Amino acid sequence: MAENRRDEPFFMTATTQFGLEDVLTQELEQLGAKIEQVHSRAIEFMGNKQLLYEANLWCRTAMRILKPFAAFYAPDEKALYREVGRVDWSRYIQPDQTFAITAVVNKSTFEHSLFVAQLTKDAIVDQFRDRTGSRPSVDVNKPDIRLHLHMLDNEVTLSLDASGESLHRRGYRQQTNAAPLNEVLAAGLLLLTGWDGKKTLIDPMCGSGTILTEAALIAQRIAPGLYHQGKFGFENWPDFDLALWESVQLDARNAQIEEPQAYIGGSDISSEFLELARQNVEAAGLEDYIRLAVRDMREAKAPKGDPGLVIMNPPYGERIGEEEQMAELYKMIGDTLKSNFQGYDAYIFTGNLDAAKRVGLKASRRVPLFNGPIDCRLLKYELYQGSRRVARPE
Repeated sequence: MAENRRDEPFFMTATTQFGLEDVLTQELEQLGAKIEQVHSRAIEFMGNKQLLYEANLWCRTAMRILKPFAAFYAPDEKALYREVGRVDWSRYIQPDQTFAITAVVNKSTFEHSLFVAQLTKDAIVDQFRDRTGSRPSVDVNKPDIRLHLHMLDNEVTLSLDASGESLHRRGYRQQTNAAPLNEVLAAGLLLLTGWDGKKTLIDPMCGSGTILTEAALIAQRIAPGLYHQGKFGFENWPDFDLALWESVQLDARNAQIEEPQAYIGGSDISSEFLELARQNVEAAGLEDYIRLAVRDMREAKAPKGDPGLVIMNPPYGERIGEEEQMAELYKMIGDTLKSNFQGYDAYIFTGNLDAAKRVGLKASRRVPLFNGPIDCRLLKYELYQGSRRVARPE
């Protein structure tokens, strides 16, 4: 009977960042998911418990995996409290566990998501107190059970958060405040390029090395969830299947490739950033797969061998008065790419579209994305060898 319960399919939702929906859909399909709907920043899909575990372990571009379990219409406070109270919460939370609620409210009569979360919490706690005389506690930082409430036009969906900590927090980054890209976005950029994990990959402005680290994880077929710190959310659920979870983890470890699959190299003009990159690479156990050097972008050159991919996330110049400095930087980037990376495909991820015009090359592809609140583009440049390599004058 346990095997049957494992195999029963149910609905799930994977959340991601804007612009990464297609690559996350492909990741889920490769795991065997049946895609139901693709929304902005969310994918609805069907799968069984094994897929739930594998999605948390393997999806490089998912922020969270949610398991919806209740839906209802709540036009006002009274209705919300009543409908939440109709759920049998003993199926999802034990009295000795802690919980937290994240509420997202759009186009509804409720104006504040925090108020919706508070009212939902009250209904849950009151049910436990009425039935058992005791109640679970709220812990907003590290709860045992994370609940997600989504309200659109007063239609409410309640979900269990299977991930716990956001999946972008891989666990290998030593100082998160020094990195302009989170891990999900870095992996998403690589997957958007279509890089096969075999061709040479160069990041000549690597900063703390997030793109390089994610590239090595892809090339060596390493599941990013193996770095996850602490428990996943589903490990605290009443129906957690330890034997199945251990089997999924073992399969992931056995899938890793020991032999280096691609030349992955990075450099940065800042020795401090490069030291951070070294620490992150070592924390991920990837020092055998990534080559690092302190180097000015002007000195960056393609290694010997067949052309591959050059990708970078240069500064955006968000401080006042940096416009001219950024224009010169992006012109230098373009000149270096044209001179030193002929035959490569180049990708620049930037939030400074004015400065990007100074690259002096025509972008063959422009992918809209966000880095936090910053409107960005992933720009592709095909660096043809010979006469087709023509710079566009400004």
